[in-house]
Amino acid sequence: MPDLAQYRRPYFRTQPDSLYPPYHSTIKRSPAQPLVILPQSLSELTGPVFGHQDLKPGDNDLTRQHAGEPMGERIQVSGRVLDENGRPVANSLVEIWQANAAGRYPHKNDNHDAPLDPNFSGGGRTLTDDQGRYSFLTIKPGAYPWRNHYNGWRPAHIHFSLFGQAFAQRLITQMYFPGDPLLTYDPMYNSIPDEKGRERLISTFDWETTVPEYALGYRFDIVLRGRDATPMEK
Repeated sequence: MPDLAQYRRPYFRTQPDSLYPPYHSTIKRSPAQPLVILPQSLSELTGPVFGHQDLKPGDNDLTRQHAGEPMGERIQVSGRVLDENGRPVANSLVEIWQANAAGRYPHKNDNHDAPLDPNFSGGGRTLTDDQGRYSFLTIKPGAYPWRNHYNGWRPAHIHFSLFGQAFAQRLITQMYFPGDPLLTYDPMYNSIPDEKGRERLISTFDWETTVPEYALGYRFDIVLRGRDATPMEK
């Protein structure tokens, strides 16, 4: 007899729609034709994987990449990368990028009237261990205005990129912070139809990884597939 206690009713529509008009960029970039499925052959599975060989010690510490200390609140962001059955995904390249504490990116096209931080570049990378664990030490990013709509502000967030074992295996998502009032008004966050799916993008405060007198801890687990999959960008 099957173990009925293990049955879980699937949830649907936990991923964002490709076309969500309140998020204006999707109007131009959403596919107008059926998607093309990339075939996988032996070369995709055995060839070199982008970026793994370039990893250096300390790449996951965004507070130590320059001569001085960056401004802002230090945070420890950690979690696990899991498959649809809750098993750890080891040796996955996890990259993050984010705005600084004032809500500005060090990019030539970012003209937000907020200060740049010469001691913060906003990018880091690491590999998951055999238990699927990753960790970053960084600065809590600030909110910033965007021109999607009148008085539009992006909630504080960190972008995540995950590489698998082939070039075609890359997923991108965003991590938000608990209690952020801007989430209610953010079209990008609200493009995910299912409430439970949206909540999976919000990190949780983690007392266990909080570094005494130094950095608050936040936990963000990433599930790659299945009913509990973390919503990914399209």
